Parts: sequence; C-alpha cells; structure tokens
Amino acid sequence: MTEAKQIIQARQGDQAAWEDLIHAHQEPVFRLAYLLLGDPDEAEDVAQETFLRAYKALDGFDTERPLRPWLLRIASNLAHNRHRSIGRYLAALTRFAQQDPEGIKSTTIQPEDDSQLLWQAVKTLKVPFQKVVYLRFFLDMSESEMADTLEVPAGTVKSRLHRALSKLRGIIEREYPELKEIVE
Repeated sequence: MTEAKQIIQARQGDQAAWEDLIHAHQEPVFRLAYLLLGDPDEAEDVAQETFLRAYKALDGFDTERPLRPWLLRIASNLAHNRHRSIGRYLAALTRFAQQDPEGIKSTTIQPEDDSQLLWQAVKTLKVPFQKVVYLRFFLDMSESEMADTLEVPAGTVKSRLHRALSKLRGIIEREYPELKEIVE
C-alpha cells in the first residue's frame, strides 16, 4: 500500500494505517529530536508530540508530497521550542549555581570511541548546520527532501551543507585531531 493511501485511510479513522505510518517514520523523527536536544527522554517526548500534532493536522496534509519531511519539520519546530525552554531552565540553574557553587557540581562525559567524538564535534556546530549534516548523512535525504523539511530553497540547503562541512573540518582539525583520518 502506498503512503498516500495509508494517509487517506488514517484520515478516515483507520488506526492500523496510522500506526504503520508511525512505525515507518518513528526512528528518523526520534533521531532528529535527539540530535537537537541531546536527551533521549526529551527526544521521545518530542517524537510522541510530533505524531500527535501530525495526526490532528492530517486532513490538511497534501498526499502528493512525502510525509517524512513534514514530520521532521514538525519535530524540528517542537525540539527548537523545547530547547528554548530547557535553555531558560539551565539559565536559572546557572544563576543558582553562581549563588551556591557547592550546590551543583559539573560532570564531564568521556568519549568512548571515534563516533562519540564525531558526534561531539557535530554538536558544536550551530543548530542549522547540525540539522543539514544530520539530514544528509544520518537520514540520507536528498537535497529536495532536505529543502522540504527545513522549508528553505534547495540552494540554501547546498550552501548550508557546504558551510557546515567546512566548519566541521575546522573544528576537527583544532579540537579533535584524532578524527582527521575519518573525515578525509
């Protein structure tokens, strides 16, 4: 059954069709949320909210278009909103820590392997650059799918990806020289 037919059936209340669509897109939605938030519990919450919102708005979805970019756009927006909320919370914790430095202790995460180091390097990029790297290399999306997901022209996707990779190379050269062999 095609995705468009599943969407039409889901619109008509067919729960099995909607569950099949969720199952088909659950992993990329979760991964994008995790990339943007860095916390599996927060990412799971965003993924669930993504599918709830998508279901509520399913009647307005154009079945001529692929579903995945639309879902990823919803997840990206939700993660961005959650990230802002978390940022406000962390700012409050920082203010508290400055008042009571013994009350909060920082911990560092030791990278276990090259993939962890590479992940850390990607996370140092600005969020728009993280998104294009993730969509292109982790989800293997085409430029047109990326443009749909990010709601930007294909030329913007190309230039953003080029700049992201250029910045990532610089970060690796400066901060993660042990990864130079991987990215060359």
